[in-house]
Amino acid sequence: MERHTAESSAEGGWWAEVAAQGRQLRRLLQHADLPAVAEARKLLREALRGWGVPGLADTAELLTSELVTNALQHTDHGAVLTATLSPGVAPRSRRLRVEVRDFVARHPRLRAPGDQVTSGRGLLLVHALADAWGVHPEGTGKVVWFELSIDTA
Repeated sequence: MERHTAESSAEGGWWAEVAAQGRQLRRLLQHADLPAVAEARKLLREALRGWGVPGLADTAELLTSELVTNALQHTDHGAVLTATLSPGVAPRSRRLRVEVRDFVARHPRLRAPGDQVTSGRGLLLVHALADAWGVHPEGTGKVVWFELSIDTA
């Protein structure tokens, strides 16, 4: 299997990995590194283009931004972003799954913020636009994930 790796400077402390056959992107995000959200979007867009599904990019980037921002703002640790394109055998079985793992066990809540509140709508977007989404415990933290069908592209 061919592997492509991109790394930033040592001070950034992040890495991205795309496995050509496995079609996976992984990015380590440092705590409170909000500029990394834009870089994660860029890496995801490039990966989706390389995987032949650029039509997923807009929705995938928006939902990924929401999950990554939540993880970096509401926890005291970094997070790990993983995006995987499943190979799928049947025409409608190919899916993009994006996971954001953080290291805090507290689960996010889907809520309807008031009209005057300027934040708190991220999970509403994920709920409305993803084909599936959820949260599951992982080690000392959790994984918040969503899936998009290739047919939605």
